[in-house]
Amino acid sequence: MASNPLLASHEPGALPAFDRILPEHAEPALDAVLAENRARLAALLARTRDDAAAPTWETLIEPLDDMYDRLARSWGPVSHLFGVTNTAAWRKAYNACLPKLTAYELELSQNEELCRAYERLATSPGYAALSPSRRKVVKDALRDFRLSGVALAAGDKARFKELALRLSELQSKFEENLIDSVQAWSKHVPDEATLAGMTEQGKAAARTKAAAKGLPGFRLTLDFPSFDAVISYADDRELRRELYEAYATRASDRGPLAGKYDNTALMEEIVATRHEQSRLLGFASYAEVSLATRMAESPDEVEKFLLDLNARARPRALAELDELRALARETGGVADLSPWDTAYYSEKLKERKLGFSEDELRPYFPAAQVLSGMFALVERLYGIRVERTEGLSVWHPDVTTYALRDGAGEEIGQFFLDPYARDDKRGGAWMDECVGRRRTGASAVRPVAYLTCNFAPPLAGQPALLNHDEVVTLFHEFGHGLHHLLTRVDEGAVSGIRGVARDAIELPSQFMENWCFDERTLRGLARQWQSGEVLPDALVRKLRASRTFQSALATVRQLEFGLFDLRLHRDYAPGRGARVLEVLDGVRREVSVLRPPEYNRMPNSFAHIFAGGYAAGYYGYKWAEVLSADAFAAFEESEFAAETGQRFRETVLAQGGSREAMEIFVEFRGRKPSIEALLRQSGLAGLSD
Repeated sequence: MASNPLLASHEPGALPAFDRILPEHAEPALDAVLAENRARLAALLARTRDDAAAPTWETLIEPLDDMYDRLARSWGPVSHLFGVTNTAAWRKAYNACLPKLTAYELELSQNEELCRAYERLATSPGYAALSPSRRKVVKDALRDFRLSGVALAAGDKARFKELALRLSELQSKFEENLIDSVQAWSKHVPDEATLAGMTEQGKAAARTKAAAKGLPGFRLTLDFPSFDAVISYADDRELRRELYEAYATRASDRGPLAGKYDNTALMEEIVATRHEQSRLLGFASYAEVSLATRMAESPDEVEKFLLDLNARARPRALAELDELRALARETGGVADLSPWDTAYYSEKLKERKLGFSEDELRPYFPAAQVLSGMFALVERLYGIRVERTEGLSVWHPDVTTYALRDGAGEEIGQFFLDPYARDDKRGGAWMDECVGRRRTGASAVRPVAYLTCNFAPPLAGQPALLNHDEVVTLFHEFGHGLHHLLTRVDEGAVSGIRGVARDAIELPSQFMENWCFDERTLRGLARQWQSGEVLPDALVRKLRASRTFQSALATVRQLEFGLFDLRLHRDYAPGRGARVLEVLDGVRREVSVLRPPEYNRMPNSFAHIFAGGYAAGYYGYKWAEVLSADAFAAFEESEFAAETGQRFRETVLAQGGSREAMEIFVEFRGRKPSIEALLRQSGLAGLSD
């Protein structure tokens, strides 16, 4: 067991030995750590039981933190590798471990004696002397005990546990089906003429994919860079329709892989399982359970927020769609604009109205230059330095590592960057923690983050070139990373991204997106990769103007997702089933401006709510846009004064989950958030029905 790299180091903050971790190490390591933690918990509770005095932070919370950290250091790398190296071996190892981990977490969260120990601490004379962040740890823990069913009668508690185990299994299978459906579909295109209109970058990537399979010509796949290269640029309408159908029916009962990796039954059971858990806890719906850890107070409040935005955005979205239809008729003879046409004609319309295309911008955004410009921005805003590091163990040659240092050169934290798409890598972009900050004795463990994207990899003879949307994605994930890395909180349970309300967690990430349209920042990160020419002033102005281009169409699409998610979980009724497509159809009648074809199965690939942490909380992306736009407005109002950046760092970024999200925002902004900045930013100010 000593040779197992997942068990090799007990040192807090030790980084994983990715070059030595194999799938067969996962289950033995987890078994060993769970056995060790169970023994330590039993001893801890025995001491607490025998001690007439109430538990203290040092006698209760710190030992539990040590146990959590030990588990995180053995399980975290497994979970991460499952996402970025989704091979059959890693999937088997992950699935073998997941039920054991879920059962252990339920044991802790439903442990009545442990809950009573927290309650004794919360009612002890020493509780008032704890710092606000430590009191928040205890408060959050007691809330989570309740949400895990600790107070249920024995029979209900057993049923809750059974449901939780099943839910974990269902969500993992949902993600697997989605990955498998993406990997299973491809289209071989022998003739380059079929790809007319596609960018040279897109065609070169497709040619590389074909060559990797020993095929002549081109190979199209459903990872997003490949899909987008066709749907946005290919002149062949039938080719776009074919790609759209394959993409819109991933993991479903329709399309080219109909029924092979179908998530339909899983979605029904996931929603039903969540509802039954909610009812056991005494809530009317899972939406109420979800909001118990968010800023919003009720499902109806969320719905009102979304519908108010819809009232402002939908009339403008209809006008934007009419403009698109007119262009399609005029330039393509298309009388029936369809979903596989919208991205294509949007690019044409952008060229006509704004005078540039995404492909024209791409040569100005070589990945290395974008990184340098992004780092220069945060160095200016927050007084830190970002430096490339060497010598850390990584899981793929594409992965690079960096250190954050303060003004005096002291290391604050580190992060891994895994930027490019691979066949065995989960799609999308995300940030996750490798190590969380916490204080142990006299020193603090430095935080470490994973930043993962799925950009098109570099082609032969040139660097990786990003489009502007990908630049925005990179800034978004780095915003999450800064939230994790710049925390100054010493309590592990509420440091960085931990303990932050889920509808506020996107504030730092969406705040960073604003800088992708900032004139000074653009000039610092956009240089033509061959000549070194700075992005011309004319393109800077056009790019800034593009922020409101079709912003209403983008808004109503996000509102569709948010309302569907909310109503699916709020309005579930036993006996009628989840009615997934029925709920979606109702939302689309109310919100959408271009209805997709009947075969569209968007929910079957909606991993955020069926496999991630956003169930009944997807609205949080839109709410966080309100927070982030208002926060950026503070910079604009101060004419980007250095003091504003320091204040943002010391409040939003430094305090993590140690205080309520609204309190932290008010400390930074001086008032509660206003929607007006978002409306101005989106070009929707003054609009309503």
